[in-house]
Amino acid sequence: MKVAFRLLLPLILLLIFEVNGQRKKPPRKPTRRPPEPVEPTELPPPLPPGPPSVFPDCPRECFCPPDFPSALYCDSRNLRKVPIIPSRIHYLYLQNNFIEDLPEESFKNATELKWVNLDNNRIKKVDKRVLEKLDNLVFLYMEKNKLREVPNFLPPNLEQLRLSRNHISKIPSGVFNKLQNLVLLDLHKNELDDMDFNKNTFKGLKNLMQLNLAHNTLRKLPPGVPSAIHQLFLDRNFIEDIPSEYFKSFPNLAFLRLNYNKITDKGLHKNCFNLTNLLVLHLAYNNLTSVPFISSKLEHLYLNNNSIEKINGTQICPTAMVTFQDYPSSEMENVPRLRYLRLDGNRLKPPIPLDLMLCFRLLQAVVV
Repeated sequence: MKVAFRLLLPLILLLIFEVNGQRKKPPRKPTRRPPEPVEPTELPPPLPPGPPSVFPDCPRECFCPPDFPSALYCDSRNLRKVPIIPSRIHYLYLQNNFIEDLPEESFKNATELKWVNLDNNRIKKVDKRVLEKLDNLVFLYMEKNKLREVPNFLPPNLEQLRLSRNHISKIPSGVFNKLQNLVLLDLHKNELDDMDFNKNTFKGLKNLMQLNLAHNTLRKLPPGVPSAIHQLFLDRNFIEDIPSEYFKSFPNLAFLRLNYNKITDKGLHKNCFNLTNLLVLHLAYNNLTSVPFISSKLEHLYLNNNSIEKINGTQICPTAMVTFQDYPSSEMENVPRLRYLRLDGNRLKPPIPLDLMLCFRLLQAVVV
């Protein structure tokens, strides 16, 4: 028994030592937390590179159509940066990404660009060195970004500049001075107010045909609008008054939208819409109680959702009704051209007054 105990004693002591050693073992240091990701985790990862292109200079994150060598499609690929643009590219599609800036390096060889689409990105500012070298650029689309002012040093040959759905609250002085070829300027849904416009704001835009300033915070009609204008969009502002001679400066104006403003009868001069070339006039969702006087050439008139209670066809008729009762060929040019009239959402009750129909003989639809 004693012999067995002596043999087992070293083993027992060894086990006791191991247990005590484990108890006295210092605690492990806590593992270090992994570093925060460089990019916000809510952004989806960039798409994997595509297959090799037939063009050696084609960025792998984009697509170069073999049958359209002057185009580069980098749209909707979750890009954070603009790739290096090959010199052969004329048409560049970068919309629907997460791009925040336009580095000069990406565009240094792209001097032949004619069309650039950067819609729906996160661009806050454009470096002047990027745009000033793009002398051939005709179309620049930068809608739905985070711009706070109209970019400076715009290419002189631009024909269309679309900057809607940004946060633009500033138009730098002289920014449009050299854009004599611009025919379309879209600034709707920004943060522009009356202080952002003066008589020289649009100086240089000699050929501007369409101006969109809808969805801003204007209380007055902007001064200095180019006389060549054909289409003017001023919906969803806070405009109350229209100066009597304001639209007389635009002999080519054919399409005018003033829906969703604060216009009242008091704010309208009798002949402010009596314009020779005006074909379509939108005045819906204002505070009008009567129908304004219109030109005999007007074809579409939208007055829905105002406060109009009655309508007198004789008073608003732009031509004396007796002169074209029997439609003599010599008087056909004097027949009012109104074809579509919308009056629903007012306080009118049917039937439609007979004198209205006697005046506007060409009416095809009246919505009451």
